[in-house]
Amino acid sequence: MAVTVQLLTAEDLLQMPGAGFRYELVRGELRKMSPAGQRHGRIAARFTWRLAQYVETHHLGAVYSAETGFLLSSDPDTVRAPGVAFVIRERIEETGDVEGYWPGPPDLAVEVITPGDTDAGVEEKTTQWLEAGARMVIVINPRNRTVAVSRSLSDISILEEDAILDAGDVASGWKMAVKELFD
Repeated sequence: MAVTVQLLTAEDLLQMPGAGFRYELVRGELRKMSPAGQRHGRIAARFTWRLAQYVETHHLGAVYSAETGFLLSSDPDTVRAPGVAFVIRERIEETGDVEGYWPGPPDLAVEVITPGDTDAGVEEKTTQWLEAGARMVIVINPRNRTVAVSRSLSDISILEEDAILDAGDVASGWKMAVKELFD
């Protein structure tokens, strides 16, 4: 007996009630995610606050929070929502205000690993961001207090607590100490 899977679209996802969960769409299939935990939220907020202040002061673009969806592909649709995202000013001016999901990837996608995340799931998200055209993906790992910075599928750096996270090639000149995320 054949099983038929009904694929959803980005528009379907946009209209879906939250009911206490967040959702992403991967190749038309719905993925339900629990709300972020306390540590995850604190780390994402620290990163967002520091990046957003810098971006606003230097008029570089816009920083988006975890609830923002990015339409990475269509037919079937993939909509992902990173923990933090940054889009450069030129792309925002080109595209204008969007009612639904941002069309395409952010320039910078940031993921904070939660206790329920698997290595395969984090790798899948990182790959999807990069293949869609993100210029940088940052994965913050609270368990081992490290940050992985991917500029491509083969250009990956792991930063320890004493390192400086430098996203200056995407968010012109922005840096922060890795340890500031975890203190």
